[in-house]
Amino acid sequence: MITLSHITAAYRDEPVLNDVSLHVARGERVALVGPNGAGKSSLLRVITGQLAAKGSVQVAGTDVAQLSPKARARLVAVVPQELSCDTPYTAHEFVMLGRTASLPRFGGPAAADLRAVQEAMDMTETWHLRQRFLTEMSGGERQRLALAMALAAQPEIILLDEPTSHLDLRHRTDMMRVLCGLNRDRQATILMVVHDLTLASQFFARIILLSKGRKCADGTPAEVLRPALLEAAYACGVETFPLPSAICVLPRL
Repeated sequence: MITLSHITAAYRDEPVLNDVSLHVARGERVALVGPNGAGKSSLLRVITGQLAAKGSVQVAGTDVAQLSPKARARLVAVVPQELSCDTPYTAHEFVMLGRTASLPRFGGPAAADLRAVQEAMDMTETWHLRQRFLTEMSGGERQRLALAMALAAQPEIILLDEPTSHLDLRHRTDMMRVLCGLNRDRQATILMVVHDLTLASQFFARIILLSKGRKCADGTPAEVLRPALLEAAYACGVETFPLPSAICVLPRL
């Protein structure tokens, strides 16, 4: 579904990715982890075609540069790390933006578009916010609406850039359950940047570790979340503790 071959990318001649290759199959759920500045967000931008790169980038078997903006929007939805708090939309109007690629050039949304929006807002428990403006909401509420907008597009691929950063414990768990359900029931392909390594081990069978723009490890939580690998990537002492459903990862003080 997503194939990157020997990707190298930079911002103003400052390298951010160096010879990164990976493949995410249709229906996989993959966590992308690593320290700040490792290249995780840049990797998502390469996949969406927002960041130019050397190498090959294919999405659903097509070079990403060959996909029209509308085709790309139907195929891939992105949940950003955070939304601007001055976005002048009601929650319903904002989530409807996820249907833009499906709307006719002239005319308003059809019944199917309205159903998709309500379903997405129900799944993220944001329907009761539909008449409120984003400027009136907390960071956590805006983050759930960002996910709702992505779900309204009904994409095959969902890319998420640390979407749980503003969420409390319950809403973080709820978001992960929604994503796991989409992955299981609709075979949605999910690639998510995660800073919480324990959370990554709990909800993802595969973890990719980046550091300094390079891929350092790629495998199961047990294979990747090892102290030696993490200490080299994060430049700090690390302790790991096995739990019944996860691996607890803590910095060594």
